[in-house]
Amino acid sequence: MLVALIARDKPGALEVRKANRDAHLRYIEETGVVAMAGPLIENGEMAGSLVILDVADLDAARAWAEADPYALAGLFAGVELVEWKKVIG
Repeated sequence: MLVALIARDKPGALEVRKANRDAHLRYIEETGVVAMAGPLIENGEMAGSLVILDVADLDAARAWAEADPYALAGLFAGVELVEWKKVIG
């Protein structure tokens, strides 16, 4: 199942994002469940994340999200997980 993880960074947390980016990218590579991902941009700066996970169920998506180095560093103000269906692309 595909799940969209939509996360907004806490205000003023750009340095937390930058400091944990390498660990976050390693986690994506090591787990092998990310179909696509990238930062949300506001006013030209990274301000959140959109990650499409290919996982067995929402519980697996939740577990992935909770173990993400960004989440462990306290980067996000909130995270939403929504089942997603690819139609185009």
